Amino acid sequence: MKEKILILMLIFVLLTPVTAQEKPLVVTSLPPLASIIKEALGDSVDVIYLVPPGVEPHQYQLSPDQIKLLKRAAVIVTTGHLPAEMKIVELKKEGEIPGVVLTIEDYRKYGFRYLPERWYTGKNNPHGIWLDPVNALAMAEATADALNLHPRSLDEFKLKVEAIMDAYAGILNGTKAVIELPSQQYVLEWLGIRVVSSIKPEAEVPAKSVDELSSVKADIVIYDQGTPETLKNAAFKLSERLGVPVANVTVLWVDKPYTQVLTENAKSVISALTKEKKVVIRETSYGYQYSILALIIGLVVGISVGVVLRRCPVL
Repeated sequence: MKEKILILMLIFVLLTPVTAQEKPLVVTSLPPLASIIKEALGDSVDVIYLVPPGVEPHQYQLSPDQIKLLKRAAVIVTTGHLPAEMKIVELKKEGEIPGVVLTIEDYRKYGFRYLPERWYTGKNNPHGIWLDPVNALAMAEATADALNLHPRSLDEFKLKVEAIMDAYAGILNGTKAVIELPSQQYVLEWLGIRVVSSIKPEAEVPAKSVDELSSVKADIVIYDQGTPETLKNAAFKLSERLGVPVANVTVLWVDKPYTQVLTENAKSVISALTKEKKVVIRETSYGYQYSILALIIGLVVGISVGVVLRRCPVL
């Protein structure tokens, strides 16, 4: 009798359909945040972003379908200042969203840092925070902990980012820059570049003219291919007026790994500041394989220490 029961139980187990476990859904406000989470957490999560490419994030409003999507999310990753994000926080407080909503206070536990808008009242700069690798790591770790997930891809992501930082953080100490928009500050300052002015100081403030900025002491002017033509033209004219190079960086992107954009931005800035084609990578605690990794993923252009010291004296 016992044998028959065991056989029946075995048959029942074998015939019971096995359903794939659903992956947790992570919703991010912007595409670059999605690139951080995808690279850091890999196949362990599904990731969807809210603001479509080409849309001004500060003017974007959530659609009814997106609010339904947010109600299914395990974790929602925000930058903590966009109107759509404020709506998400409001919905969370009202109990409409059951998932975890991550904001700046959550990232601070993992080392997140604001930069000051020293060209505009010195307030914290809320724009483009993901472009600083320290902040990208903080956002990735906060998301992983909120999900209670720590896949191998997270360790790999951290090693890649930390290897790039070990090789290049502060390498341009003493260099000064003028940027088009506040978000571009986060591309530069981890490299050691101090942003001294912005063509458009803030969203609510009119852009400055080239004449107004012509007395600024700077070593480079930064622009983004995705900004309005008036801003790009002003950046190029200012570069000519000051007699300094101009470099292109990317602030918003879709479907590119975060570490790729991080290295492309660094490569663009470093290349503009030197005519040398020699790479100088500092020794890192991760050994030769991560130095090679830094080379492979795009930092094949660079700078000799002598050139940096001559052109970018430490202040």
